[in-house]
Amino acid sequence: MCNNYAPIQRQLLRDVYGVLPPPPDYPPETWPDYAAPIIRANRNGKRQALLGTFGMIPKSRIQPGAKNFETTNARSETIREKRSFAGAWANGLLCLVPATSFYEPNYEGGAKSVRWRIWLRDEPDFAIAGLWRAWPREAGAEVFSFTMLTVNSDKHPLMNRFHAPGKEKRMIVIVPRSEWDDWLTCRDPDLARSFMRPYPAERMAAEPAPQIIKEKA
Repeated sequence: MCNNYAPIQRQLLRDVYGVLPPPPDYPPETWPDYAAPIIRANRNGKRQALLGTFGMIPKSRIQPGAKNFETTNARSETIREKRSFAGAWANGLLCLVPATSFYEPNYEGGAKSVRWRIWLRDEPDFAIAGLWRAWPREAGAEVFSFTMLTVNSDKHPLMNRFHAPGKEKRMIVIVPRSEWDDWLTCRDPDLARSFMRPYPAERMAAEPAPQIIKEKA
């Protein structure tokens, strides 16, 4: 599960994705319920950047007294069965979550976890497979939220080092650069499943990273 990552910054959105950065500015690290940029395909199939809230159901949309459950990640194996994600999956509301790194807890040193940073070797950025949805706002406007898709990583040489002992190992789905537009324009849920695969460990790198004080968006 990934609940903390570094989103791509505005200049790279222009240079790498060829999109206009969405207003306003956003923090250098993203946590649940923070705002960060996502990329979707518009009606013409062209890339479009939006600012969305990390977590498919923002806290502001949870009804009083209702259980607050985590929606920053969606398990690819059960995505059709979960109410929080099934509609977006069936309707092809696919997006890319641009990032430069993400963070996971490592327990190899003992009972207390150490935050580690993970990124791609020889790549300034990467794109995570995601789902998005729109929420109505006053005067007909919309706001957006998103989640990241995950796969099992029990046998992944790098990503099986993270998360608590005895827990299933999970990792985000990183979409290869050559497949970005194929993912964004895919409207067939069965075909979309073909993108759900672990990224090669030899193309990834990781190191311990100190925890920072979270800066609320």
